Amino acid sequence: MYDLISVKKNLNVGDWEINSKTLALDTPHDWYVKKYTLHGGMQEGVEIIEVYNGKLTMKLIPTRGMNVLSVESDDLFLGWQSPVKQVVHPKHIDLNENGGLGWLYGFNEWMARCGIEFAGHPGVDDGRLLTVHGRVGQIPASEVRVEISTSAPYRISIIGEVEEVHFKFCNFLLNAKVSMELGSNTFNFDDTITNKATDEKEFMIIYHANFSNPILEDGAKLHGTIEKIMPFDQAAADAIDAWHQYGPPAKEVAGELVYCMTPRADDQGNAHFMMENKAGNKGIAFSYAKKQLPYFAQWKNPDSLTNGYVTGLEPSTGFPHNRAWERHYNRVPKLKGGQSRRFQISYSILSTQSDVNKTRTQIETLNKGKTITIERTPETDPRT
Repeated sequence: MYDLISVKKNLNVGDWEINSKTLALDTPHDWYVKKYTLHGGMQEGVEIIEVYNGKLTMKLIPTRGMNVLSVESDDLFLGWQSPVKQVVHPKHIDLNENGGLGWLYGFNEWMARCGIEFAGHPGVDDGRLLTVHGRVGQIPASEVRVEISTSAPYRISIIGEVEEVHFKFCNFLLNAKVSMELGSNTFNFDDTITNKATDEKEFMIIYHANFSNPILEDGAKLHGTIEKIMPFDQAAADAIDAWHQYGPPAKEVAGELVYCMTPRADDQGNAHFMMENKAGNKGIAFSYAKKQLPYFAQWKNPDSLTNGYVTGLEPSTGFPHNRAWERHYNRVPKLKGGQSRRFQISYSILSTQSDVNKTRTQIETLNKGKTITIERTPETDPRT
C-alpha cells in the first residue's frame, strides 16, 4: 500500500510514480501509476492520478472528489469534449451561482459522482437552495492510497476518502475505490457511503457517466434490461419512441432530453446496459446490483460538437429531480447514524464487433418474453 495524500498523516507525496520496472511482477504487461499536478489557468494545483494497466489508461482527479476525467483504450475514448477544457480547481467554482448551476463551470469529466447530501436539479428544499448535483465532486479527497496486489490476478486499486461535512446538516464519508486487473479492458467501482452522524440522514448518489465520440454518433443505440421508462419532461415525452436511438450533433443549439428508467434485474439481481456505435464494433457495457442503485437516468444532449455533444448514462438511487420532488415519490433513501451503503459498478470496454454482438445477445436473452412499460406523460411536479 502506498499513501499519496493523507490529512491524518499531514502528507502529500507530490509527483510520484510506480511502474513495472520499479516493482517487478510476474506478468507480461507493462503498467504504471503516477501522480502529478496540473498548472496554469483555473486548473493550477489540481492533482491527477494516472493509471495504465497494460491495456487502458485512466485519469482520476482526487482534487475533485475522486471523479474520473477519462478512460482510453487503443482508439476508444470514454469521456466527452466539453467546452470546459481545463480541469477547473474547486476553489474557482461557486456552486450557488446562476441559481445553483455553478457546478457547470467545471463539468467535463467522464464519471462525475453526484451527491451525497443531495443531487439532481437545483431548487429550494426545506428553505435552502440545493445546487445542481450536490457538492461531493468539488471536495478534495482527504486520503488517497494505491494498492497493488503482488500475486495473480494482479490488480491495481486507487482508493480515496472524501468527506462531505456540513455542520448541523450532514456528515458523510465516501470511500471511493476504482480497480482493474493488469491487461484487462474491465474496471470496477466499489464505493461505500457512511453516515458519520449519530442521527438518520437522507442521501442521494448519481453515477453520472458521460460519453461522446467514438461511441456516441448518429445511429448509436442504448440497450438495457429495463422494466419501465418515463419522460423527465414534455420534450422527452414527445421523443420517447426514439429513446434508445441517437442522432447526429446539432448544427444549432438543441434542447436536452432525459429519460427516467427502472431497470430489470437478472436472476443474480444485476441490471445490464450497453451502448454501441452505429457500426456495432465499439461500445461500453456495464452492470450493477439493482438493489444498490434501483434507478437509472439517460441524458441526451444532442448539441453541437463545440457546445458539448454528449450522453449521460446514470445509475442512481433516484431520478435527477430536486430532492423535494424525489422525497415526495419516496426515492430519497436514508442512512441511520453509523450506517453504510455499498455501490458497485463494473464497466467493460468493447473494442470489437464480436464483443458488441455477444453483449447485445446477452441483454436480448435476458429481455426475452418481457416488455418495457413506457409512460408517455411526465411525472406530476409535487411542488405545484
